[in-house]
Amino acid sequence: MTTLLLSLIMALSCQQQSTTQKEPTAQLDPVQTQAQNGLRKAYFASGCFWCVEAIFESVQGVSEVVSGYSGGTEANPTYKEVGYGRTTHAEAVEVYYNPKEVSFETLVKVFFGSHDPTTKNRQGPDSGPQYRSIAFYQNDAEKEIIEARVKELNQTTYNGGIVTQVLPFQKFWKAEAYHQNYERNNPNNPYIQNVSIPRLKRFQAKFPELLKENAH
Repeated sequence: MTTLLLSLIMALSCQQQSTTQKEPTAQLDPVQTQAQNGLRKAYFASGCFWCVEAIFESVQGVSEVVSGYSGGTEANPTYKEVGYGRTTHAEAVEVYYNPKEVSFETLVKVFFGSHDPTTKNRQGPDSGPQYRSIAFYQNDAEKEIIEARVKELNQTTYNGGIVTQVLPFQKFWKAEAYHQNYERNNPNNPYIQNVSIPRLKRFQAKFPELLKENAH
């Protein structure tokens, strides 16, 4: 990749300069969301939400994925505020899934299998705490599933190098409308072409058994 192209991708990516990193919610009790029409919700952060949304939407049993912000304390955060590190939030996704078709444990597998959980405050060309790796839990059972996966991967794959935060879910703030389904709606965007789509294809090649039929 040429220097010029890389610079263009960086300019058009989710990335902005960051100045803040705090963990204000780590000691709070998790908030349990309610199922809607038989669908449960799960929350993850693993870099630019354009990429993460597309990955989870390709998974069998996932009905919808919403891009937004979570992990911080500020109310009504905006893309500009989060992107410039002016909040304690990270870019995150809200995953609506059918537990009869896909388990929370499988979603955790998707999460860890679709990004690098060993790079602190960075994913691909995007850097800063707003792009940190977070697996949110809503109850003790979910926390145990996440921690078990971290332990397994630290022993078998990452030699203890995982920096993913395991945090109690508090609240999810939906991002601005133009961020929703961004990869699908902007297929010719240089960042989508050079970062999001390759990341999605790597995940799909790694876990073909988890994909919807039309995602192959």
